[in-house]
Amino acid sequence: MKKPVLVVMAAGLGSRYGGLKQIDPVSKDGKIIMDYSIYDAKKAGFSEVIFIIKEELLDTFKETIGVRASKLIKVSYAFQALDKYTNGNIPEGREKPFGTGHAVLCAKDQIDGPFAVINADDFYGYEAFKLIYDFLESNQNTEKYSFTMVGYKVENTLTENGFVSRGVCKTDEKSNLTEIVERTQIEFVNGKPAYTEDAGKTYTEIPEGTPVSMNMLGFTKEFLNELESEFEKFMQNDLSKNLLKGEFYLPFVIDTLIKTNKADVKVLKTNDKWYGITYKEDKPVIEKAILEMTEKGLY
Repeated sequence: MKKPVLVVMAAGLGSRYGGLKQIDPVSKDGKIIMDYSIYDAKKAGFSEVIFIIKEELLDTFKETIGVRASKLIKVSYAFQALDKYTNGNIPEGREKPFGTGHAVLCAKDQIDGPFAVINADDFYGYEAFKLIYDFLESNQNTEKYSFTMVGYKVENTLTENGFVSRGVCKTDEKSNLTEIVERTQIEFVNGKPAYTEDAGKTYTEIPEGTPVSMNMLGFTKEFLNELESEFEKFMQNDLSKNLLKGEFYLPFVIDTLIKTNKADVKVLKTNDKWYGITYKEDKPVIEKAILEMTEKGLY
């Protein structure tokens, strides 16, 4: 059986944060979030990483991430581009990438076994990498696909500095995912997690402890064929709703496979706190957390 590989989605520019947030140092000695993710992934058992990036950023990524990462782990690159898997059907004026689902699809030719997917700009913690690696290493498809995701408690994934987008999950008694809904505006409201669908006019509270997806997902390679099929449908049927900014999210595909009874998705729950830099004001928070973890001897 092939060893699990780590796939890192790093093609998106931080539109709200500004610039290449993936390569912004978060420690006194210049380490970036990806340095910690690669360290934790290697410690958990991963021996290979594929970075999905924009081709024009290859030199920058090699200098800032690739060189350091390659000292710990085998490194390769896949390029997310608008012309991949689109048969030339790119809406006029479209510059924005087609989303997380398309990003992973762009690495299809380089993945030949089980794989985990993460965001480049999220700090997940060692426990999450260990949970997902151990699952993938022993996991096999049966009559249905067998996938997984690491679920974080919603309150452990929010920032005090604005709203975020999260895949809100429902699970059954076996911790299998039954539904994942992408909520694009979640924030603390009176100290409680809540989402809005009308730009803040009304809010719906999300119970504390509810698992959410931070795009730390685990798949067998067969997922890639389903991803390609669903992306074709997206391009034909859904993109027309928002030609310039419509996106094809990984949770959409996962939700479809669950509802068509093609896949079981085990939610591996962690109590770890997520850290990320969605807004500039988030940076001091993660710097403080990294410092504390370093002082405890975790890094």
